Amino acid sequence: MSQGDVTTPDEFDHEHDSNYRPPPEKTIEEILQADQDDESLRKYKETLLGQAQTGPVVVEPDNPRKVIVKKLVLVVTDRPELALDLTGDLSKLKKQTFIIKEGVSYRIRIEFFVQREIVHGLKYLQKTSKVGIPVDKMTHMVGSYAPKTEIQSYTTPPEDAPTGLLARGSYTVHSLFTDDDKNEHLKWEWCFEIKKDWKD
Repeated sequence: MSQGDVTTPDEFDHEHDSNYRPPPEKTIEEILQADQDDESLRKYKETLLGQAQTGPVVVEPDNPRKVIVKKLVLVVTDRPELALDLTGDLSKLKKQTFIIKEGVSYRIRIEFFVQREIVHGLKYLQKTSKVGIPVDKMTHMVGSYAPKTEIQSYTTPPEDAPTGLLARGSYTVHSLFTDDDKNEHLKWEWCFEIKKDWKD
């Protein structure tokens, strides 16, 4: 486990239970040094690694994490994007509530930086509850990313908000950005409310 990473919390541990075993972590230097005699593979790795092949990519020198999660954005067609800033006091996020009209299709975009080393098998886990009762959970495989000075992002597939009187109301979401090695890059809690219309 690298410095600055934390083991995933118990509430999400069962999401990792499977026969899958991630490959051993390798540094960028180790990846570049391997298979030097294979020209096509060497060029592929150089393309994949981009900026990282010329030296360490460090976006925030004082931050030891490999993945720095910046923002969660709620994306609804023909509506302004709604964003949560994930760089400050995460406890304040529960005071912000996204309003979602019942039945609309929406997606969630996570924006993040990767620095220092490649991160393998990023995952976005989300558990949703209403009045303390679990109603939904999902796991999205985000992928593996090389360090870059530019912000990177992942957008979930479209989901439809539930409809009907019983579906309306406030929901609490526990989100976790983790990886194959069970490093917790960020865990946060946020809220949304499903209404009959955008303004009711």
